[in-house]
Amino acid sequence: MPSLIRTLKLPSGETVPVLGQGTWKMGEDRRRHADEVAALKLGLDLGMTLIDTAEMYADGGAEEVVAQAIAGRRDETFLVSKVLPSNASRAGVKRACESSLKRLATDRIDLYLLHWPGSVPLSETVQAFEALKTEGKIRHWGVSNFDTDEMENLVGLPSGGNVQTNQVLYNLSRRGLEFDLAPWSRQRRIPLMAYSPVEQGALARNARLEAVAARHNATAAQIALAWIMMQDGVIAIPKAGRQEHVRQNAAALDIALTAEDLAELDRAFPPPTRKRGLEMI
Repeated sequence: MPSLIRTLKLPSGETVPVLGQGTWKMGEDRRRHADEVAALKLGLDLGMTLIDTAEMYADGGAEEVVAQAIAGRRDETFLVSKVLPSNASRAGVKRACESSLKRLATDRIDLYLLHWPGSVPLSETVQAFEALKTEGKIRHWGVSNFDTDEMENLVGLPSGGNVQTNQVLYNLSRRGLEFDLAPWSRQRRIPLMAYSPVEQGALARNARLEAVAARHNATAAQIALAWIMMQDGVIAIPKAGRQEHVRQNAAALDIALTAEDLAELDRAFPPPTRKRGLEMI
């Protein structure tokens, strides 16, 4: 079992673990349902109490998996879900949130995100989020897949400064945001939530990571996770559909990468030297 999970403070002052649980691709296959529920429950047992999901994942199926996992444990869970840009109008956000609440079998979502920028004016979406806060249906809101210019626009809107996080694709092989979005976010104390921190398993099979892993009696995937959790102001949300995988993710918390390790990883995965467009999958 890992040591106590480090926490990170949201702009609201609330703390969340730096290692949470993702659910992308959960709820797609009934044969995996019991394993997925069990994996999320074990994650809660190990202190990975932030669970991230979305109405888009398996057309709501992932939210139903989460509902079973958190049944009887809602108060210990920090629940994150997302609304699609196509539902981001004032009326659409309200309907989407109520549908998510029903699937999640809860009366509130702790952090509700706009899944990516869309055609609905951002000011309207922010107003809808603020209305949901007033009604008690969500506690906080944030965004996902927003680049620096989009974040600048957001925080300039009325109530836009209430944004709590920006969930983005970030891992050793996707470091472009370190050029400007990451420092911009750190300066404003808006945490980044890193999805696909192991690049959907691709980094788990990387020979350069395995060389570092051998020094720590760890796996390449654990090194990738340990690296992302060392980044200032970053929350990692790997998805694990099996209990063994959950335990491996949790054990990454105890890996202390050395200066030599970090230099080797920088050589293998160079940080950006110029602005790149924000990547997403």
